Amino acid sequence: MPIRDFLVLGALAATIPYVFRYVFVGVLLWTWVGIMNPHKLAYGFMNSAPVAMVVALVTFIGLFTTKDRVKFDWSTPMVVLAIFVVWMGLTTVFAFFPGESLPQLIKVLKIQIMTFIAAAVLYKHMHIRLFIWINVLSLGFYGLKGGIYTIATGGGGRVWGPPGGFVEGNNELGLALIMTIPLMHFLRVTSPHKWVKRGLLVLMVLSAVSAIGTQSRGAMLAISGMAVVLWWRAPNKAINAFMLSLVGLVILAMMPESWYERMGTIQTYENDGSAMGRINAWITMANVANDRFFGGGFDVQNPFVFGLYAPDPSNPLTAHSIYFQVLGEHGYVGLGLFLTLWLLAWRRAAALRRGTRNDPELGWLYHLGSMIQVSLVGYAIGGAFLSLAYFDLPYNILVALVVATRWRAEHAMVDEHDAELTARPAANTPLRMRFLWWVRTA
Repeated sequence: MPIRDFLVLGALAATIPYVFRYVFVGVLLWTWVGIMNPHKLAYGFMNSAPVAMVVALVTFIGLFTTKDRVKFDWSTPMVVLAIFVVWMGLTTVFAFFPGESLPQLIKVLKIQIMTFIAAAVLYKHMHIRLFIWINVLSLGFYGLKGGIYTIATGGGGRVWGPPGGFVEGNNELGLALIMTIPLMHFLRVTSPHKWVKRGLLVLMVLSAVSAIGTQSRGAMLAISGMAVVLWWRAPNKAINAFMLSLVGLVILAMMPESWYERMGTIQTYENDGSAMGRINAWITMANVANDRFFGGGFDVQNPFVFGLYAPDPSNPLTAHSIYFQVLGEHGYVGLGLFLTLWLLAWRRAAALRRGTRNDPELGWLYHLGSMIQVSLVGYAIGGAFLSLAYFDLPYNILVALVVATRWRAEHAMVDEHDAELTARPAANTPLRMRFLWWVRTA
């Protein structure tokens, strides 16, 4: 009996009706489906069901039936993102193989359209927290499962991502988990519930173990970069350096010799076929961009292209780098827009940190900006070795940034409505209302 299929179907059936009244629920559903791919974990009829399409369609209809505010955001980061999306359409027209590039363009457009919708319909403090929770739990599930698996196998088995998604591979899952850990920490430090704090701490540790268990060299470099940022910003650098080192040593101590051999290839990349294949792909992408203003389009890893531009035409691979991926597919203009977008995201996160650290009402913005910056460092470093330029998670982080910035501009202090929602209920409050309060404040 396909129990998993009915569980996923039941969750969707119970939630979708609320989308027509509260469209932000549709954004949360889309995020869950897009990142976790729960239907791909089923083995029956739901595995091949068009779940994402149904959720997207219902959410689009909800834009016109919702009680909530819908206001499209045209702040600078979103404008740059819109220009980048238009540019990707142009590069597809002028691609080596427009027909073969079109399916990937459609896939990217689906993600980006929902990115703009998310930025338009999320506007409350509660919306932001729920949005981050969905991202954390969607990937945290694989962190929990992969961490337990890594411990049980002594690091001998390799952790893989969910089938059919952007993070199906071990390297991709490793980076996604690394980027999610700072978001877990944000929820942990801003939650008033001690058991939520403890649960998130356990999830953070297991996610780190799981990321190491993917045996991804890029994830290890990303972890190192993020640890440096956390240490640099910590008030007690000596104590925090000791704690970070201790945790790292405990985790590394349980890894087998095969793991150390794989990590050791970072220094001896000349003898590693995978590393040399990536360098070959990077040079190819640069050669394409140097020769073609619009780049080569989404299907640039085609053997025909490598035959024209690669040092080693016999080894056609994907770019394995967000930077060379965008450069080869969309040229220098595309790469410039891509880098500008994440530079603006960094500055937006820095702006959230300013003047909010010691404010009792706005302190959560300080933690959000800080942890998003740490997550962006992980993406910048780990993404240098993976083709994840269009993965949902970074753009969800961008949405959280622009919505939080708009919330701060609109609410110097928590508005009365949110204050009522977050006020601790009295002892005689019905159980249902107390549960809703717990969900809002977690």
